[in-house]
Amino acid sequence: MTSVIFGPYCTQMLVELGADVVKVEPPGGDTLRQLGRPAKTPGMGKLHMTINRGKRSVSWDLKTDEGRERLRKLISDSDVFIHNVRGESIARLGFDYESVRSFAPEIVYVHCTGFDSEGPDTGMPAYDDIIQGACGIAGLFTEAEGRSEPAYMPLAIADKVAGLYALQGVLGAIIHKLRFGKGQFVEAPMFESLTAFHLLENFAGAVFPDEPGPVGYRHTSDARRPCRTADGYICVAPYNRGSWERFFEIIGRSEVLEDERLSTPWLRKKNGDLIYGIVEEITPERTTAEWLEIMREADIPATRFNSLEDLLDDPQLNAVGFFRERVHPTEGRFLDLRPAVRFSVLPDPELGLAPHLGEHNDEIDAELGFGETAPEGSDRRTGSA
Repeated sequence: MTSVIFGPYCTQMLVELGADVVKVEPPGGDTLRQLGRPAKTPGMGKLHMTINRGKRSVSWDLKTDEGRERLRKLISDSDVFIHNVRGESIARLGFDYESVRSFAPEIVYVHCTGFDSEGPDTGMPAYDDIIQGACGIAGLFTEAEGRSEPAYMPLAIADKVAGLYALQGVLGAIIHKLRFGKGQFVEAPMFESLTAFHLLENFAGAVFPDEPGPVGYRHTSDARRPCRTADGYICVAPYNRGSWERFFEIIGRSEVLEDERLSTPWLRKKNGDLIYGIVEEITPERTTAEWLEIMREADIPATRFNSLEDLLDDPQLNAVGFFRERVHPTEGRFLDLRPAVRFSVLPDPELGLAPHLGEHNDEIDAELGFGETAPEGSDRRTGSA
């Protein structure tokens, strides 16, 4: 019972792990269905096609007794109930944790929220931009690019990272349930998730309070950048002195590291503009392909620079079948993304297609006993959410 990206991204990954995920939507549907350029069919927007693959959709009005009864039966028949409804609203509907636990005592109940419920900001609305600003990510740009003003990252990083943390919560609670037979309440807050995510390295000088230093990881604010070549860009990352020595030997500038300003790793980061300025004087002399061959032979970390459009033709991605062309019965041909993680034993799930709003109402009704017997051959797998 989640909308937009945060919760749906978490449950999309559960689909990829083999779970049967039923998406409970209001009569108007998840707002994500309408985002982006108009789809061929109303409610089948491009983001919905990507993040709701393989889920089953029911459209129930939870303001009615009938809708709430269906949801109670569905929760009772499931392993996990996950939602991003604010606390007061979910309680009014009768589906807060205490209410749900009264009729489904072993449920893993996951609340995707903006802020931890024990803090003063609990219940505040939270979207990606809000969280990027609150957790300090937007402020990183003032150091990394020398800007006078903060900026948001041009991707929904808060929603997706929080979705990963929510997935961690689901799987941890499921493991506990398998071991001890008990369900529990899991809270997955965006703000705390993103703060933990980027402070892993940016905590820095705050780690030892008796010897305080500046917060922030120097590597995120130095002069590293893609370097122009004769026909594009290359991303080169000599990570230690040995890599730098081999690089400057290749380009005939072995004396560079004799400069006192570049003699240690800390000084090379501090004087990043100097060392990368030297690199950028040389890289335009060869093509990207030539540089990649040279770097590979010298065992120096490097790769081609890809634009978003370049990704579709990336040799690595195409070799592993990352993009798959499929056909949707109403939307026609579309490109699908292969799950990134491979398992040697767990089979790749046959991912279904993104559902139309309420497409599985009759099917789920039958499985829950509100209609006829569940249809023969219906896919009711072990794990459900």
